[in-house]
Amino acid sequence: MTELLTPLHLVFYVFAAIAVCSALAVITVRNPVHSVLSLVITFFAMSGIWMLLRAEFLSLILLLVYVGAVMTLFLFVVMMLNIDTEGKRTGFVNYLPFGIIIVLLLMGFTIASVGPEYFGLAEMPAPVAEAANYSNLHQLGNLLYTEYAYPFEIAGVLLLAAIIAAITLTHRGPLRRKVQNVHAQIAVRPEDRLRLINMPSEPKQKGA
Repeated sequence: MTELLTPLHLVFYVFAAIAVCSALAVITVRNPVHSVLSLVITFFAMSGIWMLLRAEFLSLILLLVYVGAVMTLFLFVVMMLNIDTEGKRTGFVNYLPFGIIIVLLLMGFTIASVGPEYFGLAEMPAPVAEAANYSNLHQLGNLLYTEYAYPFEIAGVLLLAAIIAAITLTHRGPLRRKVQNVHAQIAVRPEDRLRLINMPSEPKQKGA
């Protein structure tokens, strides 16, 4: 076992430990802002693990999309909402035994399905060296648009439907307020705004 332990495995265990600890902090810390920051650390650790697996494109997308955009939005929303954490945790003790049972069941199923005989240093060796012209992005695109073309298109349609539904549900028309019509203002003509009237001048009064 010690002969198979390489520096690559040590780096993997470091990233895995950081990911597990930060994931536990997400659901255990009391401050929602700290919970979001812990989730950001989890994403960083998982990005490092994906980089070890030579999935460079997915690793960078995880950092750019989730950490750079989604988690920043979550952080701003949590900071603006000012959530009452004490009021939300009043019933936590009542549901604690049920939560512990669920966690134990999930851990048991995970250990039974993914054990040392399926997930170990001997069964999961380090990735082999690829050729100099190897492109992770090319392999990913080849799989997405050939073997997984239909699931990829179905997922895109579902996401598009979800976006349209969210916009439809949150859209509210103007109610009791004036709306500025920029197109009508730009297309206005001078004769529509100004009218010249030719009126005779009044006669000058005597003695004025």
